Amino acid sequence: MINLELSAQHQETYNNLRMVAEHMMRPYSRKYDREEHSTPVEMAEVAKLLDGGAAGAASTKGKSGTEGVRNGANLLAVTAYEALCWGDVGLMLSMPGRGLGNAAINAVGTPEQVQEFGKTYAAMCITEPGAGSDSANISTTAVLDGDEWVLNGEKIYVTAGGRCDTLVVWATLDKSLGKAAIKSFIVKKGTPGCEVTRLEHKMGIRASDTAAISFSDCRIPRKNLLGSEEVASDAEGRKKAFGGVMQTFDNTRPPVAAMAIGVARAALDISREILGREGVALDFAAKPCNSSAVQAELYKMEAEWEGAKLLVQKAAWMADNKLPNSMEASMCKAKAGRMGNYVTLRCVELCQSLGYSENDLLEKFARDSKIIDIFEGTQQIQQLIVARRVLGKSSSELK
Repeated sequence: MINLELSAQHQETYNNLRMVAEHMMRPYSRKYDREEHSTPVEMAEVAKLLDGGAAGAASTKGKSGTEGVRNGANLLAVTAYEALCWGDVGLMLSMPGRGLGNAAINAVGTPEQVQEFGKTYAAMCITEPGAGSDSANISTTAVLDGDEWVLNGEKIYVTAGGRCDTLVVWATLDKSLGKAAIKSFIVKKGTPGCEVTRLEHKMGIRASDTAAISFSDCRIPRKNLLGSEEVASDAEGRKKAFGGVMQTFDNTRPPVAAMAIGVARAALDISREILGREGVALDFAAKPCNSSAVQAELYKMEAEWEGAKLLVQKAAWMADNKLPNSMEASMCKAKAGRMGNYVTLRCVELCQSLGYSENDLLEKFARDSKIIDIFEGTQQIQQLIVARRVLGKSSSELK
C-alpha cells in the first residue's frame, strides 16, 4: 500500500525549512545572482542549522501507522529540497554537504567510506566533452597501479566543482568493455593531478558554481573505489554491473525533481499574490466556463504542479520501501522538469511587466528552472528510459 501522507516529523521539517527559505535564503537571492562565483558564506551557517535539526526525522512510519510502510530518508530528502528550492535553487545547491556526490557516497559507499566522506561537500563528475547524456561513453580512465588508482581525463559541468572538497568521478577501467567497466571513484580536492580548469558563466543558478575539472595522472588510494573492482565477463553480468552504477540516479533524480516542485511553487505563490492585487482570485469550486482566461491558466498550472509532486513523492516512497523505482524516478524527473520550466515562464508572462522586472524574483525563478530539466539526465533521456521500461526494450534496441 502506498502512503504518501507526510508523517508529523516530515511535515514539521517542511514547515521549518520553508521558514529558513523565506528568511535566510530569499534575502540573499538577488545578491548572489548578480555576484556570480562569489561564495554564499551565509549558506554554510544555514547548512549547520539544518544538520542540527535533521536528527530523528530521517526514518518514520507513515502516519497511518501501517507496519512495514516507511516514509524515510528519501521522502524526507524530496520534502527538504522542495522547501529549500521554494527559497532559492542556486543557494540550496551551494550548501556544504548537499552535493550529488554525497547522495552517491551514502547510497553505495562502504561504512568506512560513508564515515570518511559522507559528510564532506561532495560533487559528482560524470559529464565529459564527448559524453553528455550518454553516460556509457565515458572516456576518463582509471588504471590500477599497486595500491593506487591513476585517473586521467576531463569532466565538465560539475555542479559545485569549484567549492566542494570531494569529487565522485565516473571513469572506465577498460574502454573496450563498454558499460561494465565504468566505476565511480572518490577523489579529494587538492590531490596532485586534479585541477579545476574553469568556472562556467550561466543563465540560472548563478549562486552555484559549475566547473570543468581535469585529471592528469591523479593518484588516489585503492580503497576509494565505490563498489566492486570486478568487471563481469558475460553480457548479462556487464548489464547488471552498469545498472548498479546507474542506481545512484534512482536516489538522486527524485530530489532533483523536487527542486522543480519547489521553484514552481514559489512562482505560483508570487503570481497569485501579484494577480490577487488585480482582483484575480481562485475558486476551485467554480465551473471552468465561469473562469477568466487567467484563472483557467492558473488552475491548469496548479493541476500540473500537483501531478508532478505526486510522482516525485511516489518515486521517493518506493525507494524508502526498497521497491525498484528506476522508471518512476525517470518519470518524476521528466514530468517535474518540464512542469517547472512551463510554470515559471508562464507566471512571468501572466504577470507581464511585473514578472519580467527584477523587483520580484519571478524572472529569476524562470532562469533557474531551466537547468532542472537538463542536469541529472535531460528530458529526452528520461523519456527514453521510460519508453524502454514500458516497451521492454534494451538500450541497444531502443536508442
